[in-house]
Amino acid sequence: MSKKLFLLLVSLLFGALLLAACQQAATEEAPAATEEAAPAETEEAAPAEADCSSEEVFCVGLVTDVGEVDDKSFNQSAWEGVQMAEKELGAQIKFIETKDAKDYGANIDLFAQEGYDVIVTVGFALGEATLEAATKYPDIDFIGVDQFQAWQFDDDASNDFANVAGLIFPEDKAGFLAGALAAMMSESGTIAAVLGTDLVPPVVAFKEGYEAGARYINPDINIISTYHPGGLDVAFTDPEWGASTARQALDQGADVVFGAGGKTGNGAIIEVASQEGAYCIGVDTDQWETVPEARPCLISSAMKLITPGVFNLIKASQEGNFPAGNFVGEVGLAPFHDFDSVVPQEVKDRLNEIDAGLKDGSIDTGYNPGG
Repeated sequence: MSKKLFLLLVSLLFGALLLAACQQAATEEAPAATEEAAPAETEEAAPAEADCSSEEVFCVGLVTDVGEVDDKSFNQSAWEGVQMAEKELGAQIKFIETKDAKDYGANIDLFAQEGYDVIVTVGFALGEATLEAATKYPDIDFIGVDQFQAWQFDDDASNDFANVAGLIFPEDKAGFLAGALAAMMSESGTIAAVLGTDLVPPVVAFKEGYEAGARYINPDINIISTYHPGGLDVAFTDPEWGASTARQALDQGADVVFGAGGKTGNGAIIEVASQEGAYCIGVDTDQWETVPEARPCLISSAMKLITPGVFNLIKASQEGNFPAGNFVGEVGLAPFHDFDSVVPQEVKDRLNEIDAGLKDGSIDTGYNPGG
């Protein structure tokens, strides 16, 4: 055999062996044809938002005034009533916080256009926007907290709103009880009230009732009552002004301060709590629970029972028994909590007598809403 032929045969044999080795390696690395590829990981889909236009879904929306929903007072109490509807009635719920008063109507429309069954609007300032929406959306029930429905007493049937209920309260009676308590607990003979704007009738009612209750106990008592000088957009969201006004009252000898004005009033009672030798009284809810910073001075709160009032109206709507017109909620004083042993029994007894007199009409606060 020639040398050239021998080299050629060797080259062909080496190539064949190399090709066979490559094929074997490829076979070992490739997955078997019958093997299924592992499924790709997928994210769990977010639950779809409820379709409020469906008859099977009961939806309740809440629109705040310019105070936040967690204001520890007015808006929060209304929202807690809506939350009760979620828990006890199975309602789908949502809130919108209004940042500017000019947005009241637009915020209400957001819920209405989604087909909500009930819309709760919180505060006197939303009254006009609520009635406008009620006209535009007659199939939706509207609950206007602190919105007196004057149309209820109008002979013009065209002004009737069968889908609007104004949840109102006799704030003058709650204020009267707070004033009586303040007068009986005061040692200096001077008490004070730090208030939201007098553009809001319920605030005026609280103030007038407070002063009347104090004078019912002590006709000669000195009362320092101060309204916030700003408009609806700032009067209830100014705790700094509330604090400085309370401080001025304390400097003038007040030893009991009533704070009635959302976060503005909260600022007042928190300021009193930072001082020694003075009491404070909260408003709207039992602020022992909502404003713990005020506990060092908080002997009670002049309550409007907003939460059960809102819930009861939502429930009536769901049951088809919505009461158009004005729906009057209850008021009262909150428990004394840690001050229970500080408030004398004779003061408690007198307050019980006054409360009974306010309820049966034998005691008149003297407050005239139209005056």
